[in-house]
Amino acid sequence: MIASKAVPVVVIGAGPTGVTAATLLAQNGVETLVLDRWADVYPQPRAVHLDDEVYRIVHRLGIADEFAKISRPALGLRLLDPAMTVLAEFQRDPARTRHGHPEANMFDQPEFEALLRTNLERHPAATLRGNVEVTDIVDIGQGRSRICYTDRGDGSTHEVQADYVLGCDGANSLVRTRIGASMRDLNFEQRWLVVDVATTAELDQWGGVHQLCDPHRAGTFMQIGDVRYRWEFRLLAGETADDFRTLGALRPLIAPWIGQVGDDQLEVIRVAEYTFRAKIADHWRRGNTFLLGDAAHLTPPFVGQGMCAGVRDAMNLAWKLAGVVNGALGPEVLDTYEQERKPHARKMIGLALMVGRAMTAGGRIGDLARRTIVPRMHLLPGLRERVIDSQTPALNRSVLVHRTYLPGELAGTLCPNAVLRDGRRFDDDFGNGFTVVADRPLGRIERSLAESRGAVVHIAEPGGELEQWLRRGRAHAAVVRPDYTVLSAGRDVHKVCASLPAAGPTAPR
Repeated sequence: MIASKAVPVVVIGAGPTGVTAATLLAQNGVETLVLDRWADVYPQPRAVHLDDEVYRIVHRLGIADEFAKISRPALGLRLLDPAMTVLAEFQRDPARTRHGHPEANMFDQPEFEALLRTNLERHPAATLRGNVEVTDIVDIGQGRSRICYTDRGDGSTHEVQADYVLGCDGANSLVRTRIGASMRDLNFEQRWLVVDVATTAELDQWGGVHQLCDPHRAGTFMQIGDVRYRWEFRLLAGETADDFRTLGALRPLIAPWIGQVGDDQLEVIRVAEYTFRAKIADHWRRGNTFLLGDAAHLTPPFVGQGMCAGVRDAMNLAWKLAGVVNGALGPEVLDTYEQERKPHARKMIGLALMVGRAMTAGGRIGDLARRTIVPRMHLLPGLRERVIDSQTPALNRSVLVHRTYLPGELAGTLCPNAVLRDGRRFDDDFGNGFTVVADRPLGRIERSLAESRGAVVHIAEPGGELEQWLRRGRAHAAVVRPDYTVLSAGRDVHKVCASLPAAGPTAPR
């Protein structure tokens, strides 16, 4: 057994969730070791979508410009009946944005993961070791864990000690098993065929997501790159992916979208079977070991939030953990991770279930809904905006979310990435720490209080986006956390400033 030096944090799993967490920790100067069973990026595409809230995290990682080059904005959602008639269409304007990025973005996951890993190499505090198999995680007392792993190349065995372990190791998580957590089944399981095709031929299709609402065989179509396309179809009883390995077998399914494009112009990248499930772990933490991403929750893909949820987990936990490791925050703040993220993930799973069942429900009720309700959805007041709005629910109350559950309050929601007077955006100007946003200059006591606790103070421009945001929330001031979430907001500016933790994270700005 070869022992490595102890590190503050070990991240198990180098998918988008694990690498995001490691990068955010490294940005805060926290030494982190990432262990992954694959020697390189997993080559098969899985996730294909992220929203503007998660794009904002991509910007924090430092790869927004690179991501823009490998992604394309989606133009909305089109609902189709079995005859391919458009039941309803919800168009999205890519230029309309609350957070400075398109609200829906399509991409190829291996390309995205390659960006994430290349970016991680820029941070000397983070080390990624691939082609290893984690075999055990043992609590050795005093808040430390021993992680044992095997090099899959030469068979050598290794161990490393860590103060914190982040289990980002997917649906079959070893970390989840070791902390004694189990998945709660939310009663959804469907087998789907996933098809990725490349072609330089012009398919002449609308640039949004196509949802085929068919109880016999529901389906989804979307363009995920300049020459890459994705189809997903529900498999019937007795069918497997092996029944659709050839273009001849696939053509009856994809024909409505490819027209007369010949087989010689189509390259099948992948044909795979996935079982879409809805599950959530009963607990996400034991001691200093945490679950993130698919290790903690499984979301059906109908609203494109599976990978997004894991990245949100990483963003929520990383700054808190960095604050604890750096001595700026007390360890009690780590309790807020599950308190905040678990209800949010559960709500997003619920939304995905609702959409999935609407697509696939059979019988008279399902048929009636598709014939009468769906075609008129775009006419219902407010519903069109809600369907295309990427805003996700507010976080639940915690010691870091002073929420009262009054309508329209800001606490628990995201501060908008507003355009400032000089043309820059909020995120560019205020970095990785706490910020007090106010609609008027702070008094001497309030400013001293904010600055003594490590916060930057920003006075919103009269009539600007942030001033209007505060007014809508009936607030004169708000404390914005490092993950862009509002800790507290209200008319009593002194009370808002006093809600700041005793010290902010020591992250560079």
